Amino acid sequence: MSRFTFRLPDIGEGIAEAEIVAWHVAVGDTVAEDGRLADVMTDKATVEMESPVAGRVVEVAGEVGDRVAIGSPLVVIETTGDVPAPAPVAAAPVVEPVAEPPPAPEPIKPEPVAAIEPAARVLASPAVRARARDLGIDLARVRPGAEGRVRHADLDQFIAYNAGGGYTPAGETRADEAIRVIGLRRRIAENMAAAKRHIPHFTYVEEIDVTELERVRAELNDAHAGRGKLTMLPFLITAICRAIPQFPMINARYDDEAGVVTRHGAVHLGLATQTPGGLMVPVIRDAQQRNLWQLASEIARLAEAARNGTIGVGELSGSTLTVTSLGPLGGVATTPVINRPEVAIIGPNRIVERPMFVSDGMGGERVAKRKLMNLSISCDHRVVDGWDAASFVQALRRLIETPTLLLVA
Repeated sequence: MSRFTFRLPDIGEGIAEAEIVAWHVAVGDTVAEDGRLADVMTDKATVEMESPVAGRVVEVAGEVGDRVAIGSPLVVIETTGDVPAPAPVAAAPVVEPVAEPPPAPEPIKPEPVAAIEPAARVLASPAVRARARDLGIDLARVRPGAEGRVRHADLDQFIAYNAGGGYTPAGETRADEAIRVIGLRRRIAENMAAAKRHIPHFTYVEEIDVTELERVRAELNDAHAGRGKLTMLPFLITAICRAIPQFPMINARYDDEAGVVTRHGAVHLGLATQTPGGLMVPVIRDAQQRNLWQLASEIARLAEAARNGTIGVGELSGSTLTVTSLGPLGGVATTPVINRPEVAIIGPNRIVERPMFVSDGMGGERVAKRKLMNLSISCDHRVVDGWDAASFVQALRRLIETPTLLLVA
């Protein structure tokens, strides 16, 4: 009998540690060669760890939610076979300590309040008692009048106060639930906190008339029913790619430690996607080289892969600009958080119909029903000026409101 120590291998991309998000074995379990040991999560994706030997698990490193450094023992396996030589483990990069924010103050615990025992008998007329009984109201809960007697008016006030004319509570009291913030949820929390801590955000919102674009979109979908369905996103991405060459400061990444802004020539567009586990940002590579139908196909493929957990590590990194859309839930306006180290994020909002003054073609105006959408952009004010952001959105507005510009080479 011999023991084999499986150490967390170097997962790449300079990762210093990984978080245990799932155990597939426990102490005492038998594991086959190539059997699943655990799932660990890096900043980029979840990686499945497999055993190089068969045997019985005698030690595991930590619990779900714990972090393990690269090269540290993950699982110890007792085996009767040959123990393979340990795989070389790259030295984990040195991570400079980061000053932790001061701990949040302890929440103030409410002092226990003794239950108020109802009086032995509430003063009320037989008619009030009968009415309260019919309504299922305990008179001990009703505040009496000045004479200490509950009258119909007091009962009316109680009913009005409780649910606005109905005395039934709004809902049942549910037990408190403590949930550990681990895995993808922890990564999201850390990334969002880092973005807000390091980046001075500003948000600019503009209203865009998408009436003509929606007409063109419907016509294209009808004419090419067998090719899938075009949503608003491929048109927006096309407009972004057309406008970016005039505004290279938007399609950039900022290394604030090195003090270097890299303005990218290609648009590797991140697409914020809601999954059962939380928010993920798959990347459309070279979005500027794709047409509307290719963009629509890639959006659908990446979103499905992100939601079912089959997306690759390389498809979740390297974005230069991100779009986040809540679809029909888009609201009136959003103030999206930048996907650090990018310097901008764009958020289309819900399309609504409203009356507007439009040209009547004869030098005057008329009122017409139009489809309108607010478009938000949040930028890193360290490297993007407000004028640049507003000018970029106005360029997007011109392209979106004149969709033929999106369909010509």
